[in-house]
Amino acid sequence: MKTRKFTMIVAMAFIFIAISCSDDFLDETPYSSYAPETLTDEAGIEAALKGLHYRFGQLWTWSNRQGWNCVWQVGTDVCSPGGIEGVEIPFFKYEDLNGENGAVSYMWSQCYQIINNANNTLKAIGEDGDPEKIGEALFFRAYAYNLLATLYGDVPLLTEPTSSAKTDFVRTPVAEVNAQIIADLIYAADNLPAIDGTVSESRANKHMAMQCLGEVYLRTDQPSLAEEVLTTIIQSGKFNLIEDRYGIAEAKDGDYFHDMFMYGNQRRSQGNMEAIWTFELEYTKNVSGGFTNAPQQRRVWVPAYHNVPGMAYEVNDPDEGIISPYGGRGNGRMRPSNWVKYELYEEGDMRNSEFNITRTFHYNAADWSATIGIDADGYRVSADSPDAVEVREVKTGDQVVIARADTLEAMFPYTRKWDSFDPDDAWGWTCIKDFPMMRLGETYLLRAEARFKNNNPGGASDDINIIRNRAFKNARIESGNSTLGEVSSSDITMDFILDERARELFAEENRRITLMRTGTLIERAQINTDVSIKGTISGLEPRIMLLPIPLSEIQRNTDIKWDQNPGYN
Repeated sequence: MKTRKFTMIVAMAFIFIAISCSDDFLDETPYSSYAPETLTDEAGIEAALKGLHYRFGQLWTWSNRQGWNCVWQVGTDVCSPGGIEGVEIPFFKYEDLNGENGAVSYMWSQCYQIINNANNTLKAIGEDGDPEKIGEALFFRAYAYNLLATLYGDVPLLTEPTSSAKTDFVRTPVAEVNAQIIADLIYAADNLPAIDGTVSESRANKHMAMQCLGEVYLRTDQPSLAEEVLTTIIQSGKFNLIEDRYGIAEAKDGDYFHDMFMYGNQRRSQGNMEAIWTFELEYTKNVSGGFTNAPQQRRVWVPAYHNVPGMAYEVNDPDEGIISPYGGRGNGRMRPSNWVKYELYEEGDMRNSEFNITRTFHYNAADWSATIGIDADGYRVSADSPDAVEVREVKTGDQVVIARADTLEAMFPYTRKWDSFDPDDAWGWTCIKDFPMMRLGETYLLRAEARFKNNNPGGASDDINIIRNRAFKNARIESGNSTLGEVSSSDITMDFILDERARELFAEENRRITLMRTGTLIERAQINTDVSIKGTISGLEPRIMLLPIPLSEIQRNTDIKWDQNPGYN
């Protein structure tokens, strides 16, 4: 398969990149990379471009700190902490957030490694080189800078490679950084091939650049330009919303929304014509170097249900062999907020179906039975507990009776978007799925936001209804109500758009970045009043609209003093 060859080349490209940097230099500064003079031929440039994909993958596959993925969800409206690793604590106990946090530093350093690798690649290609190759490098540079500008504000703007340690970087005003991002993305959109014209489906395409550009235009308060570029994607004829069953589980119980997120269904070549950018990960068992690290997405999103007596993360199905009916082994590092679980979805919304959000469990350990007590509130207690008002015999196949403590880590409603199971790794150290980075459903939601900001709530409701029509299609047929789920222009507010993003993109979008981009993090976080092991969300002050600059970067830049972002010590 072409994709497998690509992944192997990516791995080799990364090795090439790594060995061309001295260890001392890597210790000295985050702006590290391979030297452009080593990229002397087309093969080297091609390896460097593929290495950018690999470097991007490292951004979201950090396993050293398993709370990394939780950083971008907890402390917002949609998620609360479960089994806490540690790096995510200051992202809901905001008073503890400072420049020494590992996530703050990791995001900064990884973005600048992408940027410097892109700059080295661009220098090797040359200004008169292949516009498509230039466009691919510029896309990744712009993507990384968009993250930095959203999260940190003023940051050093580097458009040339850094090949030696520097201590005199200047923080560039965010307006100048934004201008460079936009220029890079316009070039990429103009010169990258369409999604059906890339050398392999995993490579950068012009629609990825357009989607990113539309989001940047919204962040920089240019909704007319955002609407224009997003409309180009929608009207391209290259994509369509998934509204019918397809792929590997078409004949099994399920629904077409869930089909998009099944392993083996996520790519365009597998039938997912809604996908604009699916970041591909190849199964390590099949492809050496197919992962950039050990992706933790499944483990943080899926609860630790196997810790409940009578539950197993693998079962032997007589028809399918060893399977995991609840999505693989998780550790429940974060859980949907009560707002998501109980208030967000309306009756009939497919996105809340049993195939998309699991809400009930059944004992699945083979030949298991037990005697349990149940207290006055319906929670499991020991059969001899004085709180037991009922003693019940339960066995394999019965609905699980949960204990109070289970709701924090072991058994809570959870998304099925990250289900993945490898029978050769039943313990489930890593997630084997591709990452859904961009799809047409979000394009409509971004355009709805642009139209709302352009004082066109009717156009915004039209876009949102396209999404909701898909979500309520089956319920409309069953109920005979042809307008079930529709909204009108009077319903459209920024809050409603953010609600709809949560309904459609829960566990896909980086919710923290969405709320920081829209300037709504503080007000939206107040929706989440959940109590966790560490308490409720606290420290919601204006300073959290930007992250602190990593203290190590301030200390390293000895020749030009950097001020910390406002409100941080």
